[in-house]
Amino acid sequence: MDDIATTWQSRVLSLLRIMAALLFMEHGLMKLLHFPGPQPGVPDPLPMLLLCAAVIEVIGGLLLAIGLFSRVAAFICSGQMAVAYFIAHAPQGFWPGLNGGDAAILFCFIFLYIAVAGPGAWSADRMLKRS
Repeated sequence: MDDIATTWQSRVLSLLRIMAALLFMEHGLMKLLHFPGPQPGVPDPLPMLLLCAAVIEVIGGLLLAIGLFSRVAAFICSGQMAVAYFIAHAPQGFWPGLNGGDAAILFCFIFLYIAVAGPGAWSADRMLKRS
């Protein structure tokens, strides 16, 4: 079992990075372009703070999805999610399941892990490093 885990560890890290990035990017696209629909509870037009968050979500999500500048992008996205949690969710109550902040916490720690662990086997960063 350890051989299989060792073989697939970096590949599964890439899958985690790609899927988290695409979901993260979707949140930004919902804020900016209402694609695939408007994000519930987000005012239109966007206040400046939410506009900045949406730009980070789209650009950071895109960079993470392709695995380019992964560590820096993941660190910025992790920080944005920490700030989002404490500004928007924590004031609504202590429990993340009740204050709507569970996704923000998960994104924060997934991106923090990627910032430390790197992008995994399938990334533009890895391809650029080889050449």
